[in-house]
Amino acid sequence: MTFARNKLYTILFLACIAGYIWLYFGLNITETKSFEVCLVKHTTNIPCPSCGSTRSIISLTKGNFVEALIINPLGYIVAVILFSAPLWIAVDLVTKRKTLFEFYQKIETYLKKPRYAIPLVLLVIINWIWNITKGL
Repeated sequence: MTFARNKLYTILFLACIAGYIWLYFGLNITETKSFEVCLVKHTTNIPCPSCGSTRSIISLTKGNFVEALIINPLGYIVAVILFSAPLWIAVDLVTKRKTLFEFYQKIETYLKKPRYAIPLVLLVIINWIWNITKGL
C-alpha cells in the first residue's frame, strides 16, 4: 500500500512540476509566437476536449475568471489540482498520513460506477463539442 501511495504522489508531484513549467512558458510567450502543441489538433485539425486549458489557467492567473470559463472550463479543474496536490502531498508526508491516496481511491471507486461515469463522460463530450464550435 505504501508503494502505491508513493507512486501516486510521485506521479502527481512530477505532473504538477511539468504543469508549472508549462505555465511559465505560457505566461512568458509573446503574442506573435504560437503556443499550440496539442497532438490531436495538429493531427486531425480538431481540438481535443482539453484544448485551451493552458490559456484558461493563464486567464485565471490574470484574474479573468469569466474568460477562463469560456476558454475551457477544464482549466478550473486543472488549476485546483495544480494548486492543491503539492500542498496535500506535503501535508501527508509531514504528518505521515495518506489522506490524498485514500481520497484518490474513493474517487476511483465512484468513477467506476456508471451513474457517476456516464454523466462525467457526457460533460467531457459536451465540452469537446463546445471547443469544436468555438474553433479553438
